[in-house]
Amino acid sequence: MSGRSPAPGRPEVIALLAQHDECAPGDVGDRIDSLQLAWLVHVVEERYGIRIDLDEELEAMDTVDGAVAVLAGALAAPVPGGSGS
Repeated sequence: MSGRSPAPGRPEVIALLAQHDECAPGDVGDRIDSLQLAWLVHVVEERYGIRIDLDEELEAMDTVDGAVAVLAGALAAPVPGGSGS
């Protein structure tokens, strides 16, 4: 069993973007710009203690739903060097 928290869903990603933009969650649009994306990846990496390698996934993260999907995949991946007890 993994000690990792579940990946952030749409409401959590919207809340994080609202925090970045200093606005209400209802004011967050569906599109994610490059500054929002950089901040979102940074926060998720810090919160989950992982490194997200975006390469091809970067383009898929230009919307909230795309970011949710990519983050779910990144957090579902095995932790390199993790202990498998």
